[in-house]
Amino acid sequence: MRWWSVANFVSNAGTWMQLTVQNLLVLEITGSAAATGLSMSVQAAPALLISVLGGAAVDRWPRRLTAAVSQALLGAIAFTTAVLVALDRIDMTSLMVLAAVTGVVATVDNPACALLGNDLVPTEDVPSAIGVGALVHQAGRLVGAALAGVAVGFLGTSAAYFANGLSFLFVAAVIPFLRPAAGAVRQTGREPGGVGSDLTVREGLAYFVRRPRLVALAGVTGISAVFGRNYGLTLAVLVTGPLAGGAGSFGTVSTVLAVGGILGAVLGARLRRPSVRLVGALAAAGALLQVVAGLSPSLAVLIVLVLPMAVVESVSDTAGTAVLQTDPPAHLRGRVLGVWGSIGTVWGLGGPPALGLLMELAGPRGALVAGGLLIAGAIGTGSLLRRRRAAAPVVLRKEDHDTLGKPALSPAA
Repeated sequence: MRWWSVANFVSNAGTWMQLTVQNLLVLEITGSAAATGLSMSVQAAPALLISVLGGAAVDRWPRRLTAAVSQALLGAIAFTTAVLVALDRIDMTSLMVLAAVTGVVATVDNPACALLGNDLVPTEDVPSAIGVGALVHQAGRLVGAALAGVAVGFLGTSAAYFANGLSFLFVAAVIPFLRPAAGAVRQTGREPGGVGSDLTVREGLAYFVRRPRLVALAGVTGISAVFGRNYGLTLAVLVTGPLAGGAGSFGTVSTVLAVGGILGAVLGARLRRPSVRLVGALAAAGALLQVVAGLSPSLAVLIVLVLPMAVVESVSDTAGTAVLQTDPPAHLRGRVLGVWGSIGTVWGLGGPPALGLLMELAGPRGALVAGGLLIAGAIGTGSLLRRRRAAAPVVLRKEDHDTLGKPALSPAA
């Protein structure tokens, strides 16, 4: 698990280096912000369309081999892009094609790597392993974004792609040496049939839809993602607009967000029994903090509020991921993560435009306040409806001697 965590840290740092540089590269080629957004959408689109098939492949194929091959393929794509950039042969068409191929491979790589880490530890330690993964992700994101500027400044744009390719190869080289701990869950239950057969895919979809806790988790995460977690957009406009700050001020806010994410991941790694109720409570708390942040009179007050916002968000994400990866039986987890990947892509593509429209109508403060109230109100309403349904009396079939209209069982029974 230590080796896997180191490999993931290196891979995450390389990925964020490439993502940071890729946006700059598109702007350099086209000079269009719209084209930058299009390139991101092209890479995300395969997850919307074929994530369920990717999850089915992860359930069918040996997980370590699947993760190693997908990492090697992603490395090859990064090296290809690096060579094209270095030779000044890159254009928007080739960049879009490479982004689309990356998105296709990622539909298999993401669930394979997520579940591989869980396969290395005993069942009772899986929530903690997910928390460690979240910590590694946050740290890699922070380091990768910082290294991107250094790489471009000293070595050129192609260096970031080349470094990302090396990071993928490092992960692929580590995977064959990973050994599960005693008590770790083994990958079992591969059913007959093709990877993309209707039966295989339908089983994962049916399991997700029939599990109220997973549907509730999707609802909480969805409304939070759309109205509450696009801080790179809402806080950027708030800081540079009503609070009269500059790029440096927003950089400070972004750093505090990153630090809060790391602290939250550390706390999330200590969770032993995460639940959807905990995810909802944390999301509602973060939404209320967002409301207060939207009313911040100064940059200093905003910075004070941003830290607990990021901590609560990170713990909530870690708890939600733990529920998602431990609730399904072992042979269905890849498909459930595939379903989740498709749902999450909808939020990722639809959230920023919806939030941008809200900011156009209500301004950055209004968007933060209204979004926070929507999140807290939706979660509170859902919790009340659940309690009322749980407290409803159970009425059995009336017999001849029963009193008409009297419940056969009390709520306590």
